[in-house]
Amino acid sequence: MTTQLNPAPSRASAPRPATSSGWFRAFWRWHFYAAFLVAPVLLILASTGLIYLFRFQLEPLINADLMKVSAPSANSIQQPYANQLAAVSRAFPDATVVSMTEPRSVDRSTVFSLAMPDESTRDVFVNPYGAEVLGSLDPDTTLSGYAVRIHGELMAGTRGERLIELAACWAIVMAITGYYLFFKGRRGRSRQPRSLRSRHAQIGLFAGVGLVFLLVSGLPWTGFWGEKAQTLASSQGTSFWSLDHGAISDPTSTLDESLPHTHATDVPWAQGVSPVPRSTEPTGASGERSIANVDTALTVASSEGLRHPMTVALPAADVGVFSVIGFAFDAPSDERTVHVDQYGGGVVSTYGFEDYPTLAKVVSHGIGLHEGRSFGSWSMAGSTLMCLLVIASCVTGPLMWWKRRPSGSLGAPRGRMPLRGTPALLVGLVALGIFLPFFGISVLVVLLLDQLVIRRVPALTARFNASSS
Repeated sequence: MTTQLNPAPSRASAPRPATSSGWFRAFWRWHFYAAFLVAPVLLILASTGLIYLFRFQLEPLINADLMKVSAPSANSIQQPYANQLAAVSRAFPDATVVSMTEPRSVDRSTVFSLAMPDESTRDVFVNPYGAEVLGSLDPDTTLSGYAVRIHGELMAGTRGERLIELAACWAIVMAITGYYLFFKGRRGRSRQPRSLRSRHAQIGLFAGVGLVFLLVSGLPWTGFWGEKAQTLASSQGTSFWSLDHGAISDPTSTLDESLPHTHATDVPWAQGVSPVPRSTEPTGASGERSIANVDTALTVASSEGLRHPMTVALPAADVGVFSVIGFAFDAPSDERTVHVDQYGGGVVSTYGFEDYPTLAKVVSHGIGLHEGRSFGSWSMAGSTLMCLLVIASCVTGPLMWWKRRPSGSLGAPRGRMPLRGTPALLVGLVALGIFLPFFGISVLVVLLLDQLVIRRVPALTARFNASSS
């Protein structure tokens, strides 16, 4: 379909060396078929990624009645978080309050995350000045909630996740072949500088680098490549993420499990699987306990240098701790969590970026750049531009094909990769297939379909522009 090994030469004729034109058409054919799989998925990922980038701007506009508040006066003082928590508990007596996030600014509400009896989740918004419950919503059904679920798995579970990973592998191939076509096709485009072909090439020139970075930095999230790479890293004494060796949970629970799945992104990625420590229950004949509350936990975490606004995972049991996560949206190197004993308010342990393995630090920064948050507004602008360029590329490519496609055929360029006569190219293809197993497996499937089906069925041979010889 897209390529095949050069057929063995007959005794009557020796194989001809590949010409630049042959290489160009071969790469064009690969680029063409990769785009068929990649373009729809990339269009979805770029669009949902754009929504996610601006979630903190969009959601308050859509849900202003819940997320925005007005201080009664210039001297108004916020109510203690314990009072706000009590108001939420009264309003939802059958739910379990799992976490709380401080207001992002003076005109924003406090957010409490609840686990409901039916195993769903709710975000409850409270006016911090009067401890008044403003209302609630299902975070999965917000605009950004849908965007996150589509971006991660196309709302199709493991199948969607695997499809995204497969498309990501072929998108890397599409970018590589696209750059070859760009530099080899300069002369042809110079004759039509304002054509759709030229505009697509110019967009791809800038989008390609950013696209490859976004794809590579997103691989640690994937369910197959990310899991296998983490296993390999662990066997070499390092890790993509980090474990808090001071944590002694028994039974073990992890920091990302302390929050509803919708809020798992509130946890620094490298700390997601960190075990949560436990509080030490007081002993003694009196049995009296000094109980800390959420305000105590925030005060202790602030004295430890955590940045506001903080998110607090509340104790889940008698041995649980307050896990206070510092704000590090614009600086992964500031990622830090303080675990506070619920009895007396002492610091059980702290864990942060400086404790990560080197690989986890690199991945954490890569994810920060992927999400457009590592360098403030510059990073945000760069990620926004990349999303727009990817969208433009995914639109101009199919439009270019639609205009030039012949009747009765896909209009695929003719060409075969000269793998047999170019060992370096074959080695590179095998190496890429090993590094990206989904790509390697799919290439084998494509070659088998090409050899056993497409080139042996005349109707398919004509439709796919494949030589039957």
